[in-house]
Amino acid sequence: MIVARAPMTGGSMDVVTQTLARRVRQEREARGWSLAECAERSGVSRAMISKIERAEASPTAELLNRLATALGLTLAAIFADPEADADPAATRLARRAAQGEWRDPATGYLRRTVTPPGAPGAKIVEVEFPAHGRVVFDTVADIGIAQQVWMLEGEMELTLAGETHRLAAGDCLAMTLSQPVAFANPAGRPARYAVVLARPEARR
Repeated sequence: MIVARAPMTGGSMDVVTQTLARRVRQEREARGWSLAECAERSGVSRAMISKIERAEASPTAELLNRLATALGLTLAAIFADPEADADPAATRLARRAAQGEWRDPATGYLRRTVTPPGAPGAKIVEVEFPAHGRVVFDTVADIGIAQQVWMLEGEMELTLAGETHRLAAGDCLAMTLSQPVAFANPAGRPARYAVVLARPEARR
């Protein structure tokens, strides 16, 4: 069962919750969707979408991914702040203390946006994944985004199209975001990895 809880408070998590609320509302309204239509397209309840847009609830990663997919976005994109990205005066240096964090209320995994706002090219996300945790992204927006998962500490199991890849520290798995994927930590200690997202270059 997918659950959602009240948003966590404290520092960058508050900022990310507010950014997420604005982003979901702006994307929905840009498409001319009512809350009811967005709910129908995403499989996320109208009441939950309303709470997310008012920053009154923190959705689980699985629920948020369904909403992002319906909007034609990646999970990373739905955390982005278009206003900061478009600000030409914004610094392109992201100190660790200022990098936005978001914690999945269901599993406790912590997601950190590493790339500075508005930086061109690839986007980098750091994830701290709890021991024995598991997250399934069962819907994906097939918009031609390539993703690489680079293990920094611990180990993870990633399952795509029925094939499971076990990654240890230093390993890197490349994939295209075009199919459901499951992330699982089989070990009794947390894992940490970096996710790099970019549009793949055209083959010559």
